[in-house]
Amino acid sequence: MNSTPPLAEILRPDNLDDYIGQDHIVGEGAILRKAIETGNIPSMIFWGPPGVGKTTLAFIISKQLQKPFFTLSAISSGVKDVREVINDAKTKSTGAILFIDEIHRFNKSQQDSLLGAVEKGIITLIGATTENPSFEVISPLLSRCQVYILKDLDKQNLLELLGRGKNYLAQKFNLKIEITENEALLRVSGGDARKLLNALELVTSAFSGKDKTVIIDNEKVQKVIQKNLAIYDKSGEMHYDIISAFIKSMRGSDPNAAVYWLARMVEAGEDPLFIARRMLILASEDIGNANPNALLLAQTCFEAVNVIGYPECRIILSQTAVYLASSPKSNASYMAIKNAQETVNSTGDLPVPLHLRNAPTRLMKEIGYGDGYRYAHDFQNNFTDLEFLPDNIRGKKFYDPGDNPKEKEIRARLKQLWKEKYKY
Repeated sequence: MNSTPPLAEILRPDNLDDYIGQDHIVGEGAILRKAIETGNIPSMIFWGPPGVGKTTLAFIISKQLQKPFFTLSAISSGVKDVREVINDAKTKSTGAILFIDEIHRFNKSQQDSLLGAVEKGIITLIGATTENPSFEVISPLLSRCQVYILKDLDKQNLLELLGRGKNYLAQKFNLKIEITENEALLRVSGGDARKLLNALELVTSAFSGKDKTVIIDNEKVQKVIQKNLAIYDKSGEMHYDIISAFIKSMRGSDPNAAVYWLARMVEAGEDPLFIARRMLILASEDIGNANPNALLLAQTCFEAVNVIGYPECRIILSQTAVYLASSPKSNASYMAIKNAQETVNSTGDLPVPLHLRNAPTRLMKEIGYGDGYRYAHDFQNNFTDLEFLPDNIRGKKFYDPGDNPKEKEIRARLKQLWKEKYKY
């Protein structure tokens, strides 16, 4: 009963009214919807997790604007393919839209080949990426594009998709489909519409037969999914599950599991820079000042992998993964900036105390800028008890050192310096 194309492709909407999710950019009155409706869209990059509608939105835009539409995959396309599209687009009086999936996989020369055509308006570029475009897209191209962030689909979005999929399968195959439990389906989807519909199709196919009633519960979903989605595919459904297991193994201080998941990615040909980048983030987020050398090693790993590549870089990745997994852990720095941002959002732009303000002009000095500031190096132990926070949040503690030898030293020093002010 397996359908071709897959269910996710069959149910792909072709208009904004049927599009599910992303109300913040394409809901009624939202900025991108207005641009689409006026027919005047900029070159843009859709940044978001897999299966949230990046490709679908690009196709809807092409249909709405009725312009020639070209699509390339960064995995299989090169500069030659880009130039062929640009030359073809030059013959179109209305201009053309070029959609590039996984644009973060284009190297610098490939991205450079797009610049002139985008700048002259020969093509309107729509790129899709799961990676932060600030790191993956060259600055000249990024400056010519509007970046739209697509969010994870929420539970209501996924249930709506599930209903559409169930109704289609029931009608096509003359079945009665009852979903008595949906937790496993939602969990295996991970917020990815494509995974959700593919899972629904797999389970329906597995349990349909002579009986025209298919009852789907959590147990059946788990049984079918474990059997069918066990193979890792770097560009497909298990990509984010494997990297998640890798990160969580290092966070959980298990070097054996970390190396296993690393080997799974290496064998699948995963981008080594993707792996190194995730370790760089973990070194700061999960280890931090419990072992500051972790960040240095992770940065060195990233640079070395960028120079060396496979197959030798697998050794550097392994060394770093083992080191990070075996290192003491602290998320205190991560929590510090998180807490500080929450305070900023709740208290607004509090004024900088006068004694901390810069006073480059005579007028600023006359009205008190810099008055009362004491230069720490003029005092014993290079410290003087001065107020560095706005008055409204005086004494607020954001950084709470972790329970590990290195940060215990930090806590003791801060307590000695600040006494009871921050309750260290």
